[in-house]
Amino acid sequence: MKKVVITGIGAVTAIGNTAPEYWENLIAGKCGMRTITRIPLEGHDSTVAAEVDSSFEAEAAKYWKKRQLNATTTTTRMGLASAGEAIADCGVDTETYDGRKVGVIYGVIDNSYEDYELDKPLNITLKKMPNELPALVSIRYGFTGPAFNVSTACASSAYAIALGKQFIESGLCDMVVAGGISNTVTHLVVSGFNQLLAMSVNPNPDTAARPFTKNRDGFIMGEGGGTVVLESEESAKARGAKIYCELAGASMCGEAFNLTAPKTDGVGMAESMRMALDNAGMSPDSVDYINAHGTSTGLNDLYETKAIKEVFGDKAYDIPVSSVKAAIGHTLGAGGALEAIACIKAIETGIVPPTIHYDEPDPELDLNYVPNKAQEHKVDAAISNSFGFGGHNATLVFKRCN
Repeated sequence: MKKVVITGIGAVTAIGNTAPEYWENLIAGKCGMRTITRIPLEGHDSTVAAEVDSSFEAEAAKYWKKRQLNATTTTTRMGLASAGEAIADCGVDTETYDGRKVGVIYGVIDNSYEDYELDKPLNITLKKMPNELPALVSIRYGFTGPAFNVSTACASSAYAIALGKQFIESGLCDMVVAGGISNTVTHLVVSGFNQLLAMSVNPNPDTAARPFTKNRDGFIMGEGGGTVVLESEESAKARGAKIYCELAGASMCGEAFNLTAPKTDGVGMAESMRMALDNAGMSPDSVDYINAHGTSTGLNDLYETKAIKEVFGDKAYDIPVSSVKAAIGHTLGAGGALEAIACIKAIETGIVPPTIHYDEPDPELDLNYVPNKAQEHKVDAAISNSFGFGGHNATLVFKRCN
């Protein structure tokens, strides 16, 4: 079976408009939360979000023509900026590379054609197309392999990456551009998650998202886009590409339990991690870092902790476990890709990002959540969890290349 490696990364987040900026600010403990500016706050219980600054538009303009950008929403442009960066980072010559063997898969829940986007009533049909992002990427670079979007809630981009792995292993593709985008902050998104009692109502940006702590009260909405370039090791080596690490394993599974609540005691979460490790042919003892789904909700953080203990046993207490959602918010469809990048960089640098805003510990949650400050830690293998509404679970396993 073909080995799948990572050769390019790109990111747009509330703490950085490129992957290097995102990573440096992540390990520095920077917080991307602020009082919401995109929409009026009257009638909303949640008033804090991790919004992406408009300066990201300059990054998108480096790779895309103005006419193309004008036909998209802000959300889609975040994805385009991350795609352009990742493809440039991988160093592929798109003029000579066989575009028939390149796929494009993105996790897209919604293009966010709402609120202030409605003030620009041009290209409405295009802006509402959920598949606009993968289509534009394939058109721009001449990639004529499979191009489509996946919608599995907060696991969407993790599913996209897992599917890309399968496409390369099967021989259908030699390269897959995979990632996802988050909804932008809109009235419907904020009011909808408030109706579900899923988002924090803490008005203080510095304490609103507190994964794994005693007083956590929900997640904070985060904006962004993330892209990784997957490639067969054979293809990457043939063109002399930089290889970050191997995507050694991946799982995609459903809990068949509840639309919004995880399976009791994290049974489904544990199964997702076991399946991914089995797919990688690795034992739990080989994992050095866990990038948790870590939403800062009562049930997720408790059940994910239980699931980690179930899978890793006593080893769980030796593994750093952190949630980057405390810094960049819950980026929904982009989360799997942006959190995968955190794992990739942890392997490359030997630093694991912190869970910021960690104050009062929860007595039931007693793992090393990397509180507030990044930790130096040699990482040869890392896993990233993404658990979405509807019981859509995915786990990705990254491993240092030999």
